[in-house]
Amino acid sequence: MSDETAAGSSGATDRRGHSRRGGSEPTPLQSRAQFLKNRSWASVTAINRGLCERGRAQPGVNSETHEKIAAEWEEIRQRELTLGETFDLLRSCHKRAPFLFFNGNTFAEIGRALANAVFAGMPLPRLKEGSSSVAHYITGVLDREMMLSTLESLCQHVSFQPGDKVRTLKGSLRGVIVESLDDGRVKWRAETGTEFLGLPESLVPDD
Repeated sequence: MSDETAAGSSGATDRRGHSRRGGSEPTPLQSRAQFLKNRSWASVTAINRGLCERGRAQPGVNSETHEKIAAEWEEIRQRELTLGETFDLLRSCHKRAPFLFFNGNTFAEIGRALANAVFAGMPLPRLKEGSSSVAHYITGVLDREMMLSTLESLCQHVSFQPGDKVRTLKGSLRGVIVESLDDGRVKWRAETGTEFLGLPESLVPDD
């Protein structure tokens, strides 16, 4: 994810897609805690500085937005928020651009680390996909509904039967379960006709 353009003027929190069609948020996103309590603004600044150094960019702050966002952050991080609200806050901070460079990467890194901690019980392929979808939401690549849909699919208990329609985690292939094997793997046939063997955790139901 690239975020190498200079910061512009401040903007309001992006609320597009906030209401999800057909139901509420996945249960993990409804949990409430002080998810950012140990994330001082100084630590956020340190993340941005490190990204700038690795990206050979000059660290700096946006004089139009930095002071206000820093003050808001220090107040809000003491509150209990839902996990979904916390991801919304990180996306808002990215869009309001308190730093000159790498705003998206800065807040996506925080979101990715938070997702990895909260969803640590997921199988590794699902954990990677879940934290990636959160980071993409924060940087504006995914809308909120798509992120919620992805996390909801990944949080579902994995149990497939022959005939179940499935897709890969990234959605690049779709197919149907052919057989459940004794070693825990499943055999499935893609729409192209090619058959694959894999762990059920690498697939999600395809409606």
